[in-house]
Amino acid sequence: MRGEETEAWRYFRRDGVPFAAMFAVECATVGSSTVYKSATLRGLNFYVFMFYTYVFSTLILLPLSIIFGRSRRLPSVKSPLFFKILLLGLVGIRFMAVMAGCKGIEYSSPTLSSAISNLTPAFTFTLAVILRMEQVRLSSSATQARIIGAVISISGALVVVLYKGPTLLAAASVTPTISLHEHLTSSESSWIIGGLLISLQYFLTSVWYILQTRIMEIYPEEITVVFLYNICVTLISAPVCLLGERNFTSWILKPDISLAAIMYSGVFVSVFSGLIHTWGLHLKGPVYIALFKPFSIFLVVAMGAIFLGDSLHLGSVIGSVILCIGFYTLIWGKAREDTTKNVAGSPLLLTHIVEDEALSLR
Repeated sequence: MRGEETEAWRYFRRDGVPFAAMFAVECATVGSSTVYKSATLRGLNFYVFMFYTYVFSTLILLPLSIIFGRSRRLPSVKSPLFFKILLLGLVGIRFMAVMAGCKGIEYSSPTLSSAISNLTPAFTFTLAVILRMEQVRLSSSATQARIIGAVISISGALVVVLYKGPTLLAAASVTPTISLHEHLTSSESSWIIGGLLISLQYFLTSVWYILQTRIMEIYPEEITVVFLYNICVTLISAPVCLLGERNFTSWILKPDISLAAIMYSGVFVSVFSGLIHTWGLHLKGPVYIALFKPFSIFLVVAMGAIFLGDSLHLGSVIGSVILCIGFYTLIWGKAREDTTKNVAGSPLLLTHIVEDEALSLR
């Protein structure tokens, strides 16, 4: 009886807790996109948002890293590990990806961003194969399913980006500010530009997953790593944002939706999501983390229609269906490969076992 309870608790900690945490992260990300879009419609500057978000999150992480950080020695500034952390902040969701994603949402909508997020598993799997972090056996039905799923996902994203289509669901009431903004920015060209920028965001996010996993193998200190690359990206973003927005009146914050967007993004995206993603990458690997992106599509459609007055277009529906088909094909291939794989021979990114079940790296 005692052994069964121990096994059940181990299963809950290994699979149940990560699942709930990843779902919470996707909910937080959808909320951030919706609040940010609403704030931009009311005058929030893109560069102001980025810089203050990084500063706010860094100030939160500083005491957390001191209180909860372990005694492991900090990496030297001249060490390859520190360079990887710097690259992590530059490439990942902390700078280039955030720039592309925020600009993409300004040109389009959070609904489009959520639909294209289904590309993340395909991008991650493709990068893992290229970097030989995943085993590919073309004769295996599981590998064939994963490759087909990746191709279908990319095809669905192209449909979402290149075909907007007629409006299927219009908001019942839309404020004049939103109506004017949509009139100016909802053209086909803006929609395509937004889709391409958002696609770049999720490609960079996949790169971030891979790089973060490599770093956690060498330096498994989640809070310290997140704090260090937040400092790096804050220093990198400061001159870029100050040059991008030279009107100093824009940097004066008022207690309105703009301040709420900055605080929400700093707490729930930069800190909460950053820590959970880093912990999940250490625990399960990047492929597992990437599989949760499609959960957001249903949340963002509802929130966009309620809070932003976003319309639902036929292209988004068709593309999302194709994306989901590709996503679940990829999932089926992964599940089938996991069930037939010997744990002792499984690669790091497919079966990422930790603690007493961890395998020595080869």
